[in-house]
Amino acid sequence: MQPSPSSPGALSRRTMLAGAAALAGATASAGAAAVPAQAAAEGAAGFAGAPVAAAAGHRAKAVVFRDVRPFGAARPTDLVVVDGRIAAGPAPRGAKAVDGGGRIALPSLVDAHIHPDKTTWGGSWVSRKPASGIADYVAQDVELFRNQRRPVAERAYGLMSHAVARGTRAMRAHADVAPAYGLAGAEGVAEARERLRHALDVQIVAFPQHGVVRTPGTAALLERAAREGLVDMIGGIDPIGFDHALDEQLDLVFGIADRHGVGVDIHLHDRGETGLRAMRGIIGRTRALSLAGKVTVSHVFCLPGLSDRELGSVAADLGDQDIALTTVAPSDSLVLPVARLREHGVRVGLGSDGVRDSWSPFGNADMLHRAHLLGWVTDVRLDDELAECYRVAAHGGADVMGLDHADLAPGAPADFVLVRGECLPQVVVDMPRRDVVVHGGVVVARDGEFLD
Repeated sequence: MQPSPSSPGALSRRTMLAGAAALAGATASAGAAAVPAQAAAEGAAGFAGAPVAAAAGHRAKAVVFRDVRPFGAARPTDLVVVDGRIAAGPAPRGAKAVDGGGRIALPSLVDAHIHPDKTTWGGSWVSRKPASGIADYVAQDVELFRNQRRPVAERAYGLMSHAVARGTRAMRAHADVAPAYGLAGAEGVAEARERLRHALDVQIVAFPQHGVVRTPGTAALLERAAREGLVDMIGGIDPIGFDHALDEQLDLVFGIADRHGVGVDIHLHDRGETGLRAMRGIIGRTRALSLAGKVTVSHVFCLPGLSDRELGSVAADLGDQDIALTTVAPSDSLVLPVARLREHGVRVGLGSDGVRDSWSPFGNADMLHRAHLLGWVTDVRLDDELAECYRVAAHGGADVMGLDHADLAPGAPADFVLVRGECLPQVVVDMPRRDVVVHGGVVVARDGEFLD
């Protein structure tokens, strides 16, 4: 979203959240292991081996997807699914058959950062107003929330089911928690999650968009959301730049997470030394509370502008504490240097952020489109670089959410899409319709439409 012509000083999501820091390190698509070339060969070979055995007294649910090309393999093969997992060997007798029509089979995608509670998706057009910072956007969030005739659950379900139809298997959903809403956002997303549990894996973050400290009553709501088991993670936002309370905010957020055994996912847009101070506070508390593997930092605009040496130092600390990061690829200057971070074992996922909300009219919850944007902003050209963009969208988010890779290998979750195309790099560029979407071995969408 660009600043309104009538208000040249106004900040959009892109200008306010993206800034102008210089990209440092390798791009997300270079260096890290691309989708394994041998996977296509394995797909063409038919996944040789013994079929998965059913447990005693259990009749296995088996489906065979015939005439598919895993990762764009030259020769079609059969993809066998038993009890929701990719199986080795031939299909068991009596297995249901689905004709793939020679389509490419690719892992379903993971949206590691999205805000489905804010969306106006499926409703009437909303004209946005100029804004000059987070506080203005927050005020517009509240106004839009109060003017919506459709409840959060309905709007979130519409967007989340649309995401499924575009090939999303899982998402981490940030839901605003503030006195202006109470827990309505998180409760609405939880209701949508329940309706979609057969088609989508969802983690919910209680996100204090209005600030943890600057808005009294928010901390108590975060505590309640965690205590009642409504959310999987507690969020935070710019402890210095927006909340102006580094230690107080982080102590509150990490304290709630520690008491209730949930994770942490903090929005960090602050750049330069301000952002790095917050990062040091996050790393220190992760270490002190033994929360390694349970903490994520989103956006992290303080990292791309670092020198290679500075980035390496921070990345080493992140890897040591297993702190995950997410990016929405907002610009070439602020997309995270995924390959460099992965050298230090840092998990990095890709997300779609807000979708058609008060912040911006843009967004579509299509993670293949987001993989395409990742390639665009990082200016990739080579096949392995394009394939890596897909891998970040498919497996990077799975790593952040703690899910198994849906890599089409025997034993993997049977979460995949069937598309028409020549090869994976071409799919990333052309973004063909997802003709068939499969979750746990069950077809949940066809021809771009979600199956209720």
